Amino acid sequence: QVQLVESGGGLVQAGGSLRPSCATSGRTFTSYARGWFRQAPGKDREFVAAMTWTGGIYYADSVKGRTKISRDNAKNTVYLQMNSLKPEDTASYYCAARRSRSSAQAMYDMNEYDYWGQGTQVTVSS
Repeated sequence: QVQLVESGGGLVQAGGSLRPSCATSGRTFTSYARGWFRQAPGKDREFVAAMTWTGGIYYADSVKGRTKISRDNAKNTVYLQMNSLKPEDTASYYCAARRSRSSAQAMYDMNEYDYWGQGTQVTVSS
């Protein structure tokens, strides 16, 4: 069984930074893509960022220029560096993994991912 475990959320003031991480545990697992989504109370889950093992990197317009997705292959961990945080970034952040190759457009769709973590809370105060 593959498990994705997020950590690194927290409470930060507007303008601050956080770097949630997503570690993989369980059986040996190589995914084609890893993504981050977020969900604020009362809202739908939305795409934040994704990266593929073939070099594709994708960001939502709302975080572009403030956010960087990266990975550490040795640790099988994916990171989401978020800078210049805003109160509207407040949400639970979920990492996800997709096993097989897909189109670039699929990276933005939460239904295209096979595994999900439990989420880590990010709260940005004004």
